[in-house]
Amino acid sequence: MDTPHHTITPGRLDAALLEQAAGGGARWSVAPSARAGIEASVQAVRELVARHAPVYGINTGFGKLAQTRIADDDLAQLQRNLVLSHSAGVGRPLAAPVVRLMLLLKAASLAHGVSGVRPQVIDALLALLDADVLPVVPEKGSVGASGDLAPLAHLSGVLIGVGEAFVDGQRVGAAQALARAGLAPLALGPKEGLALLNGTQASTALAIHAVQRLRRVFDAAVAVGAMTVDAAKGSDTPFDDRIHAARGQRGQREVAGRYRDWLAGSALRASHLHCERVQDPYCLRCQPQVMGACLDQIEHAWGVLLIEANGVSDNPLVFAGPLQARHEALSGGNFHAEPVAFAADNLALAIAEVGALAERRTAMLMDPVLSGLPAFLVEHGGLNSGFMIAQVTSAALASENKSLAHPASVDSLPTSANQEDHVSMATFAARRLHAMLDNTAAVVGIEWLCAAQAIEFHRPLRSSAPIEALLARLRERVPRLTADRRMAPDIEAATALVEAGVAPLP
Repeated sequence: MDTPHHTITPGRLDAALLEQAAGGGARWSVAPSARAGIEASVQAVRELVARHAPVYGINTGFGKLAQTRIADDDLAQLQRNLVLSHSAGVGRPLAAPVVRLMLLLKAASLAHGVSGVRPQVIDALLALLDADVLPVVPEKGSVGASGDLAPLAHLSGVLIGVGEAFVDGQRVGAAQALARAGLAPLALGPKEGLALLNGTQASTALAIHAVQRLRRVFDAAVAVGAMTVDAAKGSDTPFDDRIHAARGQRGQREVAGRYRDWLAGSALRASHLHCERVQDPYCLRCQPQVMGACLDQIEHAWGVLLIEANGVSDNPLVFAGPLQARHEALSGGNFHAEPVAFAADNLALAIAEVGALAERRTAMLMDPVLSGLPAFLVEHGGLNSGFMIAQVTSAALASENKSLAHPASVDSLPTSANQEDHVSMATFAARRLHAMLDNTAAVVGIEWLCAAQAIEFHRPLRSSAPIEALLARLRERVPRLTADRRMAPDIEAATALVEAGVAPLP
């Protein structure tokens, strides 16, 4: 199979390209149309240096040391020192999909031609991505302003021959990693170290990958939620489009349609059309309202992140003019990741609520008064505990997510001797989403186990064809629970299915 090749045009990254980058296995290059702008920005930096006027980060120190002038002979060492001194991260390495996205996003940002970075530096970032040579980037150490400095320093260090990278899953030194990608260590020119380190690419990559994962978990939660409706002999009336059209919330109406599709044609539903129950519990009846609101948050956050992925977030920005006198280096604050922090905090709310609602549906299935099913969904209760503690695990995970959902963006600690006195905490805001997703995927996996077990108590009645297919998919990995056994392997298998995703019905 031929390796796909993608051309990066500044400002044109989309969901499909970002998904391809996160998964690896493609080749990347900068569009020829972007090359002239890149070269012009490099020439502008050279001419600004020749003027000997102070330009932040080109011939001055950094942060609080911005007033310190650097001699021309030390400009290359200045950029190397920046990468070395800022490689101060701690913690576990970021996951491979996140690092791949960081490489792509940094290259795409520099390709706009306002960062003063030579084409060979951008090409080197893409060469690492092509070869799946992934720098070891510690997960902690960025406050999300002045850019994701420590993570991007670790990412960039490999380019100058320092640090480590993963090659075929093995952690190796930078020299060996560069050789694998067909590269030699780079000597950074004026502005290049700063441009590589300044920017929001770590926090943005973390948040983008969280959305990629969340979409799969969300789709699975809707499907499993529909299964629980049928398992509990719930009504499909709350999903009637007339209800949702009357309110007008876009996500709510879309999600209600998904529930109708999952439940259409269920013989189990037909068996109790004229029962005496008037209304179902909120965890069943209000799924479109809750999940629709979550979907709206996901889509809003994604729009913010896509803009960030396609923008430029380093500092200063170099604007080249047709005449030397018009070259300008403008200092600003695009590195401040407040948009990413807000987007991540909103995603955290959605992730927590998807899990919270799934846990409530699971708890409802445990209760014979509410569900009409055997307690804890097992025969010979008492001798067998069934899904009792699986639900406890679900509650523990949902509760943990409530703490993790506290907004990170409202916190700020001054850095750089109070020169950088307000920061976004976007990197933590985005990083914590993955712990929350681990929890919510497991909560939905546990519900899937319980809903499938509950459906089978109604045999010979059958649910809709899509739900029966969903049940069969689980049974390929997890047999029905007829007597107590270790639950952890079942939960692990179901969680993996949730993470893989359940495609929405056409």
